[in-house]
Amino acid sequence: MKILILHGPNLNMLGIRDEKHYGLQTLDEINSQLTAIAKESNIKVAFFQSNHEGALIDYLQENAGGADGILINPGALTHYGYSLRDALSDTKLPIIEVHLSNIENREEFRKTDVLLDIVIEKVTGLKEKSYTLGFEKLIKHIQKI
Repeated sequence: MKILILHGPNLNMLGIRDEKHYGLQTLDEINSQLTAIAKESNIKVAFFQSNHEGALIDYLQENAGGADGILINPGALTHYGYSLRDALSDTKLPIIEVHLSNIENREEFRKTDVLLDIVIEKVTGLKEKSYTLGFEKLIKHIQKI
């Protein structure tokens, strides 16, 4: 089993961003936690982060063919990334969306989620635990298929 883990804009700045919303862990620390879970379950993971929507799309188009699922934190692209949404949908893979903060309880514009109808589940507001819980849920979903 192989899972793609994508991180959108500004997630490379974790660890120095507002800890109230994003916690204290860096992206490397989150990736390390997911790698440990993957290793325990004999799952391959491939990580990719970009601040550019087109780079995320290019990565999906080049790598989705060998994957079984996608875990994504699209960052701000959640609210307006229609091209990313289309690329994710085109993979026909199970997708779980994660957010460190509870986007529904933040600014009004964050309540729009253009990915909502293509993901199998969304995990928000648990800081780095959003990633681990979302990853575990995705693994269980893929194993049932």
